Amino acid sequence: MATPSPDRRRPARAVVAALTGLALTAALSSCGVTRGEDNKDIAMWIPNSAGGGYDQTGRAAVSVMEQEDVTGGNFEVTNILGAGGSVAMTRLMGAEGDEHTMMTVGLGVVGSLYSFGLEDRVHDATPLAQLIEDQEGILVPADSPYETVDDFLAAWKKDPHSIAVGGGSSPGGPDHLFPMQLAETVGIDPKDVLYVPYDGGGPLTSALIGEKIQVGFSGLGEFEGQIESGELRALAVSGEERLESEPFQDIPTLTESGVDLVFVNWRGVLAPPGISDERRDELIAYLQEMHDSPEWQQALEKYGWTDAFKTGDDFSTFLQEQDDRVASTLEELGLI
Repeated sequence: MATPSPDRRRPARAVVAALTGLALTAALSSCGVTRGEDNKDIAMWIPNSAGGGYDQTGRAAVSVMEQEDVTGGNFEVTNILGAGGSVAMTRLMGAEGDEHTMMTVGLGVVGSLYSFGLEDRVHDATPLAQLIEDQEGILVPADSPYETVDDFLAAWKKDPHSIAVGGGSSPGGPDHLFPMQLAETVGIDPKDVLYVPYDGGGPLTSALIGEKIQVGFSGLGEFEGQIESGELRALAVSGEERLESEPFQDIPTLTESGVDLVFVNWRGVLAPPGISDERRDELIAYLQEMHDSPEWQQALEKYGWTDAFKTGDDFSTFLQEQDDRVASTLEELGLI
């Protein structure tokens, strides 16, 4: 596994530490969750901006648990922005032993820890559960000249530097890895890709509609409203099969266009390190009850997510595999 050199890691860690301090101050000023031993309230931290995939997943899970009164307490949801999720992850690792906090996590956070040269890994926290898998989509503004994915790929291969592509994750995250793997698959050197990172789906939406970039890569659940209204168009999805839910069911897969690539993102939930096994099992039981509810099944259908529930040790093993996946992919692409 490739690890950034100390010289590369030191400035990145300084930036993340500074951002963490600002995020921590803001979060503490808005967070009403107490930490008494008998308190049933739980903080749910979201490692990017409102409207992004982590935000949708975390808030959907919280909504179901509140409807079902799973925990017997209240939830406080806090978005912690910065460094592609590394700020939130750094704060989570610093909350060792806090048994009243959970955080959504996914491939983007795994990648950001490499991109910003941090030593923490997601499996160093307390893995609770993987919740979903999510296909990526290729998005363009309504008036884009690219009517099909073939149109985009032809122009991209002709002059990669002329097309700015963006994603809602930092380098190493799914919205970055997907276009890099797509570029390699169609014969473009990933180093020639002009990639612009945004901190979540909300800023990426603004960039696409404002035509600051020509093409966006992200999970489509974050753009349902803009696709329905016609502000954005989706050229392709990255999974093995088309999505079944509206308004995505008519979007072709890459493989239908002859591109030999399938790419799937995922999201789950962590707790801070150092909590008791008893509390870990209790938090997992909350998520299991949520997962088994009809309301969660409705959320899966609404956002076009694939149910991929796994917990505890199985999820911990999965996280280590994902860490290896990101490290090897970034190394193969010459990005670390």
